[in-house]
Amino acid sequence: MARPEPELTTTSYALLGLLALKPWTTYELAQQMDRGLSSFWPRARSNLYAEPKRLVALGLAKATTQHVGRRPRTIYTITAAGRRSLATWLKTPGRAPSLEWEQLVQVFFADAGTKTDLLATLREIAAWSEQQNRFHRQRARAYLDGEGPFPERRAIQALIGAFLSDFAAMVGTWATRAITDVAAWPDEIGGAPADIEIFRRIAEHGSVPQK
Repeated sequence: MARPEPELTTTSYALLGLLALKPWTTYELAQQMDRGLSSFWPRARSNLYAEPKRLVALGLAKATTQHVGRRPRTIYTITAAGRRSLATWLKTPGRAPSLEWEQLVQVFFADAGTKTDLLATLREIAAWSEQQNRFHRQRARAYLDGEGPFPERRAIQALIGAFLSDFAAMVGTWATRAITDVAAWPDEIGGAPADIEIFRRIAEHGSVPQK
């Protein structure tokens, strides 16, 4: 009887994807997840340290011990079965995006607080956007200067970088406009006037122009 396929998570496949690039230690895998995927797939370090051992148990990776001086370290390498599993996953439609953002929840319930609180939250969002924009500018300049990691993957990096940079810029544009709007509101947020033009603009997003 055929052996059932192991239940893998998106994090499992993300680590297999990293192992498909080159062998890594657990610490290096966690670093690469932080550098390359944390913007859209953040995960706790504890999960990242446990998952490689699980991949080994499933036969999707193998572990070898090396010594740096007297200190041993474990190196993980993808197996042929791991490459097949990764290739199969890449053929499978993934889940649609979901947004998880505590500050936006605070904005959603801002009328239970004060206008000062809401403005402070919006300024924090704007600051996050600028920090992200600086990071993406630095990463882009590194590739332009021929110093970015894995230069053979620049086409993929450009696709992801464009999305993350555009998203950060969009958030910054929204936060800046929201700060201006909220600054003009009365101190009692419940009495703030609604900008009907915003609803008109939203209603037209993605609509097909009438001929």
